[in-house]
Amino acid sequence: MSCAILYLLLLLVIICPCMSEVQQEEKGLQTDRTEHLNVEESVAGSTSGEFQQHFLTGIHTELVELRSTVRSLKNRLEVTEEHLRRKDYKVAFAATLGPVGNYGPFNTEITLAYKDVFVNEGRAYNPATGIFTAPVKGVYFFTLSGHNHSSKPMGLRLFKNEQQMVTIYNHPLGNRYDTGTNSISLTLKEGDHVYVRLRQNTWVFDNTNDHTSFVGHLLFPL
Repeated sequence: MSCAILYLLLLLVIICPCMSEVQQEEKGLQTDRTEHLNVEESVAGSTSGEFQQHFLTGIHTELVELRSTVRSLKNRLEVTEEHLRRKDYKVAFAATLGPVGNYGPFNTEITLAYKDVFVNEGRAYNPATGIFTAPVKGVYFFTLSGHNHSSKPMGLRLFKNEQQMVTIYNHPLGNRYDTGTNSISLTLKEGDHVYVRLRQNTWVFDNTNDHTSFVGHLLFPL
C-alpha cells in the first residue's frame, strides 16, 4: 500500500512539470497565431485602403477627361450651329422710288426711301426709311441707279454708315433725260447701315417704269 502511494506521488512529480511546459507551449502558439492574424488583418486593411485610393484616383481622372471632352464637343457644336446659321442667311432686296415724277430739288441733302419693293428677302431693307441694315457680317453687293431730266443736275451718294462709298452725278445737259448707275461690294458688320442720299439742290425722276432703283444682296457671310 505504501509502495503504491509512493509510485503515484513520484508519477505526479514527473508529470506536473511536463504539463506546465505543454500549457506554456500552447499559450505561445496561441500568441503566435494571434499576432499572425493581426499582421494579416493589417496587411489586408492596408491593401484595401490602397485599392480604394487608386480606384478613386482613377474615377477622378476619368471625370476630368470626360468633362474636357464634353466641353470640346460643346464648342464644336456651337461653331457648327453658327456656321449653319450663317449659311442659312438669305439676304436680298430690290426697290425703286416708284411713280413720284420729279423728286427734288431740296435745299438740304435727304435720304431716299425706295418704297416700291420687288424683293426683301431677310427683311433687312426698310422701305419706310430707305436704310438697309446688315443682319450678319459678310460681303454684300449694292447697285444704285438714277434717272432725271437734265435741265437740272442729279446727284446720288451711297453711304455705309456715315461714310460715302460711291456716287452718281449727272450734269445739266438741257432738255433730255439721262440715267446713271454705280455698283460696289462692301464688307459689313452686323448692324451696319447702307443707304442712298440725294444731294442738295439736285433732283431725280421715277415713274411706273421704275428707272431709279436701289438693289443689294449678301454675297457670302464671314
